[in-house]
Amino acid sequence: MSEPVPVMATEAALPTRTSTDAVMEAVDLAQSYEVSRGLFAKSATVKAVAGVSFRLAPRSTLAVVGESGSGKSTLARMLTLIERPGSGALRLDDTDVAEADAATRRRYRGEVQMVFQNPYGSLNPRQTVGKAIEEPLLVNTTLSATERRERALDMMKRVGLRPEHHGRYPHMFSGGQRQRIAIARALVLRPKILVLDEPVSALDVSVRAQVLNLLVELQESLGVAYVFVSHDLGVVRHMADEVLVMYLGRAVEHGPRDAIFGAPKHPYTRALLSATPVADPEARKDRIVLEGELPSPFNPPKGCPFNPRCPLVMDRCRVEMPPLERKGAQLVACWAVS
Repeated sequence: MSEPVPVMATEAALPTRTSTDAVMEAVDLAQSYEVSRGLFAKSATVKAVAGVSFRLAPRSTLAVVGESGSGKSTLARMLTLIERPGSGALRLDDTDVAEADAATRRRYRGEVQMVFQNPYGSLNPRQTVGKAIEEPLLVNTTLSATERRERALDMMKRVGLRPEHHGRYPHMFSGGQRQRIAIARALVLRPKILVLDEPVSALDVSVRAQVLNLLVELQESLGVAYVFVSHDLGVVRHMADEVLVMYLGRAVEHGPRDAIFGAPKHPYTRALLSATPVADPEARKDRIVLEGELPSPFNPPKGCPFNPRCPLVMDRCRVEMPPLERKGAQLVACWAVS
């Protein structure tokens, strides 16, 4: 039997779009890589992202969650055009920037910026903090040197840095301060969208709360929308308006934060939430332990990619890919969920 063609969420499965209710729209974004498997072996194709769709509303936060290898970071790189999507549409201001010319893509990059996981690795150790923050303005605007400095100092103040930090180097700062520098550099162009790839996972717990609260304050004051990539569901619950759950490159559940955390429908989402620690020592949770390991991306299972580990698996799951369909408040890709 040939494997059925996967059915992904399309525009029909998403809320009706108007020109004002989304700053970004992704439709069936996908990315594949050809990977060498040795001198005499045939190369293999890895589908890192296999058709992800969403709409991002102004001043909102979409959290993208899942295990390592689920495709979260690849999706983040496509949204910022660090990588061009292999297929699908990525719209900003009703323009499909995935297929746009170089000038349009350059403008788009100024409106969508990224904050990386490792703040020190994303900063040039030989460049002062002030020059690092001013660099996007130098590349993307015609501002004078004085205007660039003023804009940089203003953004440094917004993220909690002092004016004397302008002439210092990254090694002179703590991890939390470096991430504030990275955030200031990403926001200095006043983008519409900020993509945050695990922005607090490398920080101490006490510093995480400070950076997260800073992001909330900046969103309120600047009106920026966030795509927040994380594996920490405690952080996601604090930050997100909507949650997109990914598994092996596919979206398996997507919906409002309260619906996802209050009544998760997909068995993978339930397992993720059951593993989230809680601060209350008296609270009792039913831990769902998944059997087996994440399947190899070189040889994903037929049908639903989650079927080898799913406690609700049935015969249909092993041969037919479930579409992402609306089931209550969420979009869910599961044959066992009604």
